Amino acid sequence: MIKRFLLSCCLTAIVFYSNVAKAQDPELSQYYAAPVYTNPALAGSAVCNYGAAGRVALNYRNQWPGLPGTFRSFAASWDQHIPSIGGGLGAMVFTDIAGSGLLTTTTISGVYSYLLPLNRGRLFMRFGLQGAVTNKSINFNRLKFGDQIVPTQGFVNPTQEQQPQSSITYPNFNAGWIMYSSKFYLGLAAHNIIEPNWSFYQNPQEVLPRRYTVHTGAVIKLSKSRYDDATLSPNALFMKQRNFTQLNLGFYANKGPLVSGLWFRQTFGQYKNSDAIIMLIGFRKNRFKFGYSYDFTVSDGRSAIPSSHEVSATIDWCVPPGQKPFKPLHCPEF
Repeated sequence: MIKRFLLSCCLTAIVFYSNVAKAQDPELSQYYAAPVYTNPALAGSAVCNYGAAGRVALNYRNQWPGLPGTFRSFAASWDQHIPSIGGGLGAMVFTDIAGSGLLTTTTISGVYSYLLPLNRGRLFMRFGLQGAVTNKSINFNRLKFGDQIVPTQGFVNPTQEQQPQSSITYPNFNAGWIMYSSKFYLGLAAHNIIEPNWSFYQNPQEVLPRRYTVHTGAVIKLSKSRYDDATLSPNALFMKQRNFTQLNLGFYANKGPLVSGLWFRQTFGQYKNSDAIIMLIGFRKNRFKFGYSYDFTVSDGRSAIPSSHEVSATIDWCVPPGQKPFKPLHCPEF
């Protein structure tokens, strides 16, 4: 009962006092396995032997399953480069569930990215714009408050807390840019551009803050042999959302069908915090990719929240050869 009460208090604070909690968007450790979520400009960037490709990506994250009410995120996206419109199209559904269904957030979005060749086809840019609609709902009846407690009996009395509307819906917009060649890539993204109001009490000061992302990396061949496909992909991601800042540093290693990765995640807020070490293992078979990652918490809270788990699966396909090819973006596979 004590654990449930503490969890309800935490969720109540997040929902009803967000001006103190400073709301954050859900995060994914395998951010390149959710390209449309990471940067709208990545829509249509799937790689195929002769250019354009389509892609469907599925992502699932179970964050801190050791808590009595965990945080789970689900994402499903489709994107494809379409030469006739000069860019890529994409769509995504993202659902985040906090506290075993106490707070549920679902976002549906569509994205367009424009491809701009530069330097005689040796350098490229993509610009992406994403429109979204989000629904956020809360099961108020499952929350527990201090005025319900009767000593020796537990939660007995009805609460006198003011009940808000149980569901809100709001629009949102995101934008992104990426520049790349055959050896490197650099991307920028801005989410929650209009900072939509997300308050259940319709408080005009409660807005979802903008999230800024910078990500960069390279793909390095480990052998000069044309028959050896081993590569190393160092990469970094920097993200800032109001007072919360995050830095991921690490790499992917690809050899044949096997993929592995290792990252260190550092967070900055009121205090500097070494957050987690992220380990990934995956494989590729024809046009199918699968990855599993484990977040090992290294902060002072590791005794209560020792780990998080994440799974990704991607299926892609080549656009028919009759369409005009283009230079694909060689981002990491996962």
